Amino acid sequence: MALTIEQKPLYGDGGGTAAPVGQDLIFTLKDNTVVGANFNVKFVATIHISTSDINLATSTDLVGTFKTTPNNVGVGIFNVRSILESFVSPDNIGSSASEFKGLPASTGVEVPLHLIDKFSLNDNTLRYLKIRFTIEGSATSGGTPIPIGSEADSSQYTIFNGYVKHTDALNIIAGNFGYYSLGFLMGGTSSKFLTNAPTTQYANIEDYGTLSFMAAPNDLFPTTTTVDRISFKYYDSSDSTIAAETVDNIDANGGVTTYSSLTQQDLLHVGCFPANLQNWSTTFATAMALDLSYYTVKLLDSSNATISETITININCPTLKGYEPIRLTWLNQWGVWDYYTFNMKSTKTISTKGSTYEQLEGTWNESIYKPNGYKGGKKAFRVNATEKIQMNSDFVSEAESEWFEELINSPEVYILKGFGTTSASSLLNQYVTPVRLTTSSYTKKTVANDKLMQYTFEVEKSKTLRTQSV
Repeated sequence: MALTIEQKPLYGDGGGTAAPVGQDLIFTLKDNTVVGANFNVKFVATIHISTSDINLATSTDLVGTFKTTPNNVGVGIFNVRSILESFVSPDNIGSSASEFKGLPASTGVEVPLHLIDKFSLNDNTLRYLKIRFTIEGSATSGGTPIPIGSEADSSQYTIFNGYVKHTDALNIIAGNFGYYSLGFLMGGTSSKFLTNAPTTQYANIEDYGTLSFMAAPNDLFPTTTTVDRISFKYYDSSDSTIAAETVDNIDANGGVTTYSSLTQQDLLHVGCFPANLQNWSTTFATAMALDLSYYTVKLLDSSNATISETITININCPTLKGYEPIRLTWLNQWGVWDYYTFNMKSTKTISTKGSTYEQLEGTWNESIYKPNGYKGGKKAFRVNATEKIQMNSDFVSEAESEWFEELINSPEVYILKGFGTTSASSLLNQYVTPVRLTTSSYTKKTVANDKLMQYTFEVEKSKTLRTQSV
C-alpha cells in the first residue's frame, strides 16, 4: 500500500475557490504497510509557500519540514493553519503600480492603500500552498528512521487572509471539509466583493476607501470570465443619471493587463469612494457640480456584462450641527478593509501621564546664591499625552448593526483622514492614524427590540504624544 492523502481541505485547490486561512486546514495521511512493519514511524510534511506557481522539486519556496507520529488507527494528521497564518497579512500600502493623484507609487511614494486612485494589486493578502508528504521509519526499535516508500503531493492551494465564523457553514464531501468561497468568483450579479458590508453604503464627499475582489481567471478561477473594468454611474436626487464612466483593469491603472500565475493578481483592490475619485476623475468632479446624490459601483467583463453585485454609495448631506466626522477603517473577515463614517457627536479626551522630579530652588553652582522664582519644587520631567475619541453613529439599519460586529472583533482599526490638497510627493503619514478600540462590549440591536438603532464606540490613539523633556 502506497502513501495516500486520505483527507484534505475541500476548497482552495482550483475550481474557482480560495481558502480563508482562519479555519482548520487538515491533511490526513495513511500507509498501513509502512506503519505496521516499522518502528519510530513518522509522517513528514514538507511545506512550500509562494507568491508564484510552486515547484516541489526545488527548495526555493520551502518554509519548513514538520513531522507527526501515527495516531491510534495508524494515520498522521496535520493542521497547517498556524503555519500559514504567518505568511498572510493585510495590505496597508498600495502596490508599486498604484497611483495617488496621478503619481505612480513606483516613483518612490508609498501610498496608503485606502488612498489609491484606481486599482492596486495585493502584496500580502494571498499565497499559494503546496505540500510534499513522505513517511519515515526504522527496521528496528533502536534504528535511525529513514525515508520509506513513496511520496504523495498535494494540489496547489490558494490561501487568503480571511477567517471563518462559527456561524459560517462548512461543507463536508467525502470526509473533506471547508468554507464554500465560490460566492467570490466574479461571474454574475450575485458575485460578492470581499466584504460583509451592506450593498448600500454612506460616505462623505471627502471620504477615502476601497473595495476588494478576487480577480484571477486562470489557476485560481479557471473560467473565461475576467474582470476587465469597473463601472461608476452617478445619479442626482431625482434618480436621474448625470454621468458615467468605466476604468479599465490594466497595468497602467494599477491593475492587470495580462494575468499570470502570481498571487498579486489573484486579489485586487480598487479605490471607489468619493475622495479616491476626487484624486483623478474629471467626470466625478462634473457630477459633484450637478448635485450628485449617490453613485453605483460594479465590475464588468470584456463585453461590458455585469459580473459582480452592485454597491450603491450615498453621499451624506453636510451636518448642520457642526459635528466633526470620524471615519474608521478596520480589517474585515476576509482580510481586506471596511469603512464607516461617524457623523454624529464625537468627544475627544486627552489624558496625560508624566515623570516628575524635585528641583533645587535658586542657584547653587555660581559665586552667589540667587533665589530664582521659577526654580524649585516638583517639576514635570516629561509629559506623555494619550487621546481618546468617543463617537456616535447615525441611525442604522439591521444590516449595518450586524456588520458592526466585525469592527468590535477586528485586530486592526484606523482613523482615516479625508481628502486634502496634499501633493503626491508629500509625506502621507497624516492620513492614517492607528487606534485601539476600547469599547469592549457590543449589543446587537434589532428594529423589533430597539426601534431606532444607534451605536457609540470609543477608540484610543495608539501613538502617545511625547512632549519636550527637561
